[in-house]
Amino acid sequence: MTAPAFITGGSSGIGLELARLLARRGHSVALFARDANRLQAAAEVIESETKGAKVATFAVDVGNREACLAAVDQAIADLGGPGWAIANAGIAEPGFFADQDLDTHDRHMRINYQGALYFAKACVPAMAPGGKLVFVASGAAFFGIYGYSAYAPTKFAMRGLAEVLRVELAPKGVSVTLAYPPDTDTPMLEAENRLKSAATKEITAGGGLWRPADVARVILARADKGRFAAAPGVQMRALLGLHSLLGPALRAWQGWIVRRKDG
Repeated sequence: MTAPAFITGGSSGIGLELARLLARRGHSVALFARDANRLQAAAEVIESETKGAKVATFAVDVGNREACLAAVDQAIADLGGPGWAIANAGIAEPGFFADQDLDTHDRHMRINYQGALYFAKACVPAMAPGGKLVFVASGAAFFGIYGYSAYAPTKFAMRGLAEVLRVELAPKGVSVTLAYPPDTDTPMLEAENRLKSAATKEITAGGGLWRPADVARVILARADKGRFAAAPGVQMRALLGLHSLLGPALRAWQGWIVRRKDG
């Protein structure tokens, strides 16, 4: 029997594409997101494509610890322990540190990092050897990006958690993959772009615009092989290998853009 796939942020974008691909492989799927209507629509898409794959939906804010743990526990009771656990839910509200209030910073950390933490904490004890734990981060986890003071630290924190779990879960036979998607054509990016300054738009445009399905395929291909990093595209792969060395140049480059665009 194929173990189920649990996916947060599974009602749209990369999360939905991951769910569609895994359902086509024969996995039952549990989708976790805040909007019940969007979850239902996503479930109907998956079911129609796969001739009735089992899809369970859980309308939950993953940043609410008790609600997240309870939803995952219910999914395990309904479907069994996950073979795939993908922490994909997140928010991104660009803005400047001097302008954004602490509630905005707290909200990003609660949903992006703590939501992934709670989800992983609930899933891992129920995962058997061969399980795949995936965290969907961002290129913002590589270096400080102008206009992302609330968002980027949450992805740095996720990266740290994934690095630790990579070594701690290896003896259990559970592999960990950390994904660094470039800009992807999703509702989240559309909302995000409305808040970006001119400089931030230029800084983040270098990787091009990817389709969610293409990003999802790269993530699954890397996780299938047990690889830790999934970095779609030339820019993300370059940052993966060279971000520490490139740090001074990246900061200088951003400063030049900021002076032209936002100065």
